[in-house]
Amino acid sequence: MASNVQSFQIQTDQKQTFIRLDNYLNDILKQTNVREGIMVVFCPHTTAAITINENADPDVKKDLSLGLNETFPNKDGYVHFEGNSDGHMKSSLVGANETLIISDGKLILGTWQSVYFSEFDGPRNRTVYVKIIEG
Repeated sequence: MASNVQSFQIQTDQKQTFIRLDNYLNDILKQTNVREGIMVVFCPHTTAAITINENADPDVKKDLSLGLNETFPNKDGYVHFEGNSDGHMKSSLVGANETLIISDGKLILGTWQSVYFSEFDGPRNRTVYVKIIEG
């Protein structure tokens, strides 16, 4: 059973944004020639996350941002000195990783699904890790 770990950088340009990762992930998968297995996509940042959601309507990303901001507004009463407590809460809710199934050399995603890097405290330079486990 082979195991591969790779990483790539993302430069975010907004306080909060969702960046589609499908092309990055498919390129990494092609480089490995893995036909069957799993791919874990991991974000090592406490104010960012990884999620799977709709890719067809760009308004979904806008609605996600609106909903997260309404649920976790950046309040003056937070005591974390960096002033980004809302980003930490959003990151904890959305999560640091997603696990994808690889079948016949392709990622299994629903018709309208994509994998997104979720930035909650940008702009920043971020790293994403990808581990592929063949089997």
